[in-house]
Amino acid sequence: MDFFSLIQSIVLGLVEGLTEFLPISSTGHLIIAGELLNYTGEQAKTFEICIQLGAILAVCWHYRQRLLRVVADMTHEAGARQFVINLIIGVLPSAVFGLLLYKLIKRYLFNPVVVALALIVGGLIIFLVERKQRTPRITTVEQMGAIDALKVGFAQVLSMIPGTSRSGATIIGGLLFGLSRQAATEFSFFLAIPTMFLATGYSVFKSWDVLAHQDLAFFAVGFVIAFFSALAAIKGFIHYVARHDFTIFAWYRVVFGTLSLVYFLHWSAS
Repeated sequence: MDFFSLIQSIVLGLVEGLTEFLPISSTGHLIIAGELLNYTGEQAKTFEICIQLGAILAVCWHYRQRLLRVVADMTHEAGARQFVINLIIGVLPSAVFGLLLYKLIKRYLFNPVVVALALIVGGLIIFLVERKQRTPRITTVEQMGAIDALKVGFAQVLSMIPGTSRSGATIIGGLLFGLSRQAATEFSFFLAIPTMFLATGYSVFKSWDVLAHQDLAFFAVGFVIAFFSALAAIKGFIHYVARHDFTIFAWYRVVFGTLSLVYFLHWSAS
């Protein structure tokens, strides 16, 4: 791995880790960063999916005690069983639509113009949601039922459009469906675990032929950087959500999306 490849891996790992759990779209940022770093193509798409595993392991590590407690209590605690059932129900819509639309999405939507438009539209939606004051009917993840999980699961399907943001779709969807900010954020984190494990495994399986032994170091660096930067982002985001709304992310999405759209439309026209 040469020096420029090392820089590419570090930058992309940082982008993945810092953006995966914020409502600003990690996939969208990776596509744009890949274009700027001249790292595109089938291998780049597979790399982007693989380093997400580093980010999701950061969530597992952050919530390790809670997850282990759920596993230990599943046989005799109804709440633990319901939590697991909610995660299974929540991931089903994305699993079904992902299998049906995987090739089409990867072929036609993984480009910076689509990402920029999705960032802008998503930011405007966050503005609209934050303008309305709501009294949540669900304040903790433990209070969620199967129907609540299914609703959030269908909201997550929208994140298949690059630039939409998986966490943004599930958190904002959760707010619309009656969850508190903390409950929506936590369930988004937990739902990411099965969702991203499935997405990573399926992507690697479908793209195995584009991987080579010499790519191992490149992938490993991105993976490790994504893990540690995601861990920092998770802790910071949880602290932020306890005290603030999501308006700042809406502004970021609109401004960054607009600048990206102007840049890439100008670049494609020149």
